[in-house]
Amino acid sequence: MSQTATTITNVQVRVEHLELTRPYTIAYKTVESVENVFVQVETANGTMGIGAGSPAPYVTGEDNAACSSAANKLEALLKGKDLRHIKSIGRILEKELGDTPAARAAADIALHDALAIHYDLPLVDMLGRAHTKIPTSITIGIKSIDESVEEAKEYLGRGFKILKLKIGKDVDQDVEMMHRLRETVADKMAIRVDANQGYSASQLDEFANRTAKLNVELIEQPVKKETPFEMLDAGEGVRKISAADESIQTPWDALKLAANPQPFGIYNIKLMKCGGVSPGREIADIAYRAGIDLMWGCMDESIVSITAALHAALASPATRYLDLDGSLDLARDLVKGGFQLEDGYLSTNNLPGLGVTLL
Repeated sequence: MSQTATTITNVQVRVEHLELTRPYTIAYKTVESVENVFVQVETANGTMGIGAGSPAPYVTGEDNAACSSAANKLEALLKGKDLRHIKSIGRILEKELGDTPAARAAADIALHDALAIHYDLPLVDMLGRAHTKIPTSITIGIKSIDESVEEAKEYLGRGFKILKLKIGKDVDQDVEMMHRLRETVADKMAIRVDANQGYSASQLDEFANRTAKLNVELIEQPVKKETPFEMLDAGEGVRKISAADESIQTPWDALKLAANPQPFGIYNIKLMKCGGVSPGREIADIAYRAGIDLMWGCMDESIVSITAALHAALASPATRYLDLDGSLDLARDLVKGGFQLEDGYLSTNNLPGLGVTLL
């Protein structure tokens, strides 16, 4: 095939160690830094696109070494391909990098960035914009009640509208934490919780009943990811505000959980879990057709991939919730720009592609 202006002529991969300004604790470890893989593609006419991937074995199924090894195959997979054939390239990436979704996501994001720049459009407009801006939650890790209350006050002062609280270890403690946080923020902030697979269906019902007057916005992944249909043992009301996270890795997972009776009323899409913008949009389309709301989440990630998730979210009619705070506590990044954060709301900057600039 002869070379065109959109032929990919150069692929670069780099791995960056990114420190966090605010280390946090989750159920099994404390996180102080992360590794992100960055992928840049360049076409014959000089158009550049950038993508990023953030592996995490407990979410994406790949560690840093596996992600880096997979990313090093990208030059052979992408060089010489025409950027306009992005769907066909996506099938190749799915076949060759199916077990390393964060590496696949980095490549997929770079391709989407470059293609949208080629068409001189923000990515969200190339995909078909459905929303202009949506508020994001900001997460409080596992802390004491007093520490959580102080952090909630800080986020309230910074203009955020939604807290996300990590729970799932003990129902009594979780309920007490919810009461204290609601007293602290009153009706000035919504509160959503992430149970991190820590509840049984009966514990979920108990938590829901005991917090019924506290306006819990949603409950993320209450049950074990391997047993999503355990949710059918919980009440229909709590199922409607429960989000599948780890139980939704691929479009096939989304399809399986879309049939009635639906165990979850919300899907949480993470580009790092599913492999990028293209598979994320496949999940979003399934949710839309099935009447399931969408939440878009993240890992500790560069502005690059957070912005990609935002563009995909704003192009999906079923999107109701954002949890895209993953770049806010990075001590450094490779880019600036991308999204705009104002009074807790995220929007794009309306520049071509992702609208990011290399530092």
